[in-house]
Amino acid sequence: MLRVSPRVDLSTWDPEDPDRWDPKFAWRTLWITTYNLTLAFCVWYLVSAIAPRLTTIGYDLTSEQLYWLVAVPGLAGGAMRLIYMFLPPIVGTRTLVGGSATLLLLPMIGWTLAVRNVDTPYYVLILLAAAAGVGGGAFSGFMPSTSYFFPRRMSGTALGLQAGIGNFGVSLIQFLTPWVVGFGLLGVTHITPQEKIDGGHMWLHNAGLVLIPWVVLGMVLAAVYLRRVPVTANFREQLDIFGDRHTWYMTAIYTMTFGAFSGFAAQLGLLINAQYGSFADAPDPLKYAFLGPLLGSATRALWGPLCDRYGGALWTFVAGVGMTVSTVFTIFFLAPTDVSQFGLFLAGMLAIFTFAGIGNAGTFKQMPMIFDRRQAGGVIGFTSSVAAFGPFLVGVALSMWTPRAFFVGCAVFFAVCTVLTWRQYARPGAPRPG
Repeated sequence: MLRVSPRVDLSTWDPEDPDRWDPKFAWRTLWITTYNLTLAFCVWYLVSAIAPRLTTIGYDLTSEQLYWLVAVPGLAGGAMRLIYMFLPPIVGTRTLVGGSATLLLLPMIGWTLAVRNVDTPYYVLILLAAAAGVGGGAFSGFMPSTSYFFPRRMSGTALGLQAGIGNFGVSLIQFLTPWVVGFGLLGVTHITPQEKIDGGHMWLHNAGLVLIPWVVLGMVLAAVYLRRVPVTANFREQLDIFGDRHTWYMTAIYTMTFGAFSGFAAQLGLLINAQYGSFADAPDPLKYAFLGPLLGSATRALWGPLCDRYGGALWTFVAGVGMTVSTVFTIFFLAPTDVSQFGLFLAGMLAIFTFAGIGNAGTFKQMPMIFDRRQAGGVIGFTSSVAAFGPFLVGVALSMWTPRAFFVGCAVFFAVCTVLTWRQYARPGAPRPG
């Protein structure tokens, strides 16, 4: 069994002092936490993978109801993050990660049962969608906790890897679901499949079942290997971050990057169907929905070392410019007149995801540089809490406004945040270079 080096006393843990830091222990904690975070993101986006198939098995739901159903995990995840952000210095890493893994079982089991009965009331589906929000909430506890384990010079790499690999959970559940709903899973083949309204069968309950054993493994790993380091603060002490204007600046900027990533990741399948689904030979949204989150997750992980080398603010600025330009480009392929425009629409969306991933890496390098260690953890938690409302805000906006009007609003917001990044953090002589 791996153990903490005898030379390191966790009661005096300090990543900035080589004699009081154990890199093996830090990296082990990172990988176990990242494993659980990936599963948490799978659960957070479970509803987005299930919702497009509900009408296929007989649920009578309108487009607006489906938009709301997919939006609710974002609302719940954002609300839960406002709680999770205070937990790392209060409960410690082991309890935080292990307890969160246990909570992930609830929505997975709930959706397994719900899809087997098309008479399940809509309010029950909404409650189950809200329960999936625990997967999003965990992020604002896991990331600040990890920031306690690494020196500032490695913060971009460590947090970029954890968030980037964790974000892969979005693509993983959207990639796995179309496959696993096509057959009975080993060990549960006796569960009757759902009948499709156009004939045939679908094992939609597998979407909730497939990851349960892996979540249980995550619980065990957390209980056996994780420990806490001595970063402690009560609720009142953690409120001091709200008196610093840079907390609010970074919240707006991270909402640009992760808010867009999470919001578009949840709604991309429905957006493709709404814009291009009426054409002959319409593209299957389920074949494309995972690509954007995949690119955004990959760039977030890969850009961590680059942010350590060149600074997070520079890459956040580059990301803002890229997101603004990509959004303006995509506007021209909304409300299409021909299905051949889909390729350009998809290219624009994938560019948005790619630059958002770069920006996510940049912002998480900035925060440990702008604030002290304990405050940085709180700011990371708070900014990620607000940005987690992305799926909810995007879903509500698309149900109320035309996609073109919404994308115009996004382009303006992205441009404002890009200017803010330049003035406060990226330009020569900036107040808080990061």
